[in-house]
Amino acid sequence: MNPRFFCPDGLVPDSDMPLPAAVAHHAERVLRLAVGDAVTLFDGRGGECAATLVALGKQPLARLGPRLNAERESPLAITLVQALASADKMDWVVQKAVELGVAAIQPVAAERSVLKLSGDRADKRRAHWQQIAVSACEQSGRNRVPEVAEILPLAKYLAQDFAGTRMILAPGAEGALARKPRPAGPVAILIGPEGGWSPAELALADRAGCEPLALGPRVLRTETAGLAAIAAMQTLWGDFPGDLDV
Repeated sequence: MNPRFFCPDGLVPDSDMPLPAAVAHHAERVLRLAVGDAVTLFDGRGGECAATLVALGKQPLARLGPRLNAERESPLAITLVQALASADKMDWVVQKAVELGVAAIQPVAAERSVLKLSGDRADKRRAHWQQIAVSACEQSGRNRVPEVAEILPLAKYLAQDFAGTRMILAPGAEGALARKPRPAGPVAILIGPEGGWSPAELALADRAGCEPLALGPRVLRTETAGLAAIAAMQTLWGDFPGDLDV
């Protein structure tokens, strides 16, 4: 696969287009690409363009071909609602969730969250996670970048309307994923922090209509639980091929 780069300001197919400074720097200084090398560019609006680097340095330029109708999005729109965990764990979860095909990531502040963020620190951390999502799309071949939403308190998130099915992972819950019917629309999966959801949060989620969910007999870490749930959903209802009889 050719190196892939996200150009958020849009593409101009069948033309010579200046490259964004960050893209040019990564191509030339990090990947050591040279004039004449083939790359793939995408702008998040769907599809992509095969391109060739025709100039680097102070005026980086790429020669684009036609926009190719390449879509690699899952038919199942999954929102990962991840309670704030320590910074390195959140980075890992965002990266892998995007690779697994989530449509959006909603960070929430939970009672037992180790990571506490507000104000400028919250904005900077969200921007950092969004860039991780971009890099994960570049690596995995996705042409639409999932949004990492503004950090919300759990109660505020649950007060929002959601046109789909909400599930909350809770050890000991009786709901098994394989026995649930295929969702008719989008699905959100709520994952607790390192210390788990508090009883008050579980009660709040229940009143908001979240379906309790367990993933097998073991208690999973926060950085494992969401990714395991996403992979299972993609296998049952999404775009992971297989012949599992479930």
